[in-house]
Amino acid sequence: MKRRRIRLAGCNMTKFRLGALEISRVEDFVDPKAPIKFLLPDLGDETISQNLDWLAPRFYDPSDGSVAIHIQSWLLRTRHHTILVDACVGNHKTRHFPPFHMRDIPYLDRLKHAGAGPDQIDYVFCTHLHSDHVGWNTRLDNGRWVPTFPNAKYLFSRADVEALDPRRGALSGWDDASDAFLDSAIPVIESGQAQILDGEHQVGDGMTILPAPGHTPGHCYLRVEDSGDSGLFTGDALHHPVQIAAPEVNSFACLDADAARATCVKVLEECCDQHRLLIPGHFAPPHQGRIARMGDGFRFLPGETF
Repeated sequence: MKRRRIRLAGCNMTKFRLGALEISRVEDFVDPKAPIKFLLPDLGDETISQNLDWLAPRFYDPSDGSVAIHIQSWLLRTRHHTILVDACVGNHKTRHFPPFHMRDIPYLDRLKHAGAGPDQIDYVFCTHLHSDHVGWNTRLDNGRWVPTFPNAKYLFSRADVEALDPRRGALSGWDDASDAFLDSAIPVIESGQAQILDGEHQVGDGMTILPAPGHTPGHCYLRVEDSGDSGLFTGDALHHPVQIAAPEVNSFACLDADAARATCVKVLEECCDQHRLLIPGHFAPPHQGRIARMGDGFRFLPGETF
């Protein structure tokens, strides 16, 4: 297999507001040349060609069929809380995927540059427990994995905790999920900082966590509302903007294809009908946008924050 150059991103910042809520993006990793058919193996050439006018060049390179995949956290500051949505890849961890293996990058410096040190985080919400969403939950301290955010409550869904724990004969979705659970979820649970959620959960300050199963059994998303504006932090309910036009297309890592499709449509309908900003986990710049109806389907308005 030919080795591709993958960028470990610098401090690439995005900041915007929803009402009085301040949202900052904290970038961890970028693969600028991921084959789209690897990410979305069911995606047909006809779907690409039908949407090429808006996909290229921002979201798709037709010269080689590649896309950019970003792995990022969202730092959300309300009147009373500071929340980290998804904890990316982490450092010093054993992983099968070479770019994730035994990394040493300044993610926590980037987090501080975005406005919060580890001790200032009140909640860490993991949309699901795959390795690229939990890695910074823990850090290595004298040979032990300890919670990175000492004052935070970590919000995990019970369905994911029960389904992805390798000690239970877990499902995975991809190779690194079991290792990630062992080094990035169990230490948090054992520390007493994990809050295990069942169904819908009110966090406070207009924030609600809702089930969005399919990618994993316990995948969730976060709805935030303030001063008449709102957004959805959707994790891996969508991986790439082409799924807005083709929500029937799943990623390679979705465990339940039918449920993942239903969740994708649910998210798009809510964003469209309630005029909520879509804030996903892996989109390339501008990383977020609005959704509008187009006939019987949907279209993407990238970067439309108002």
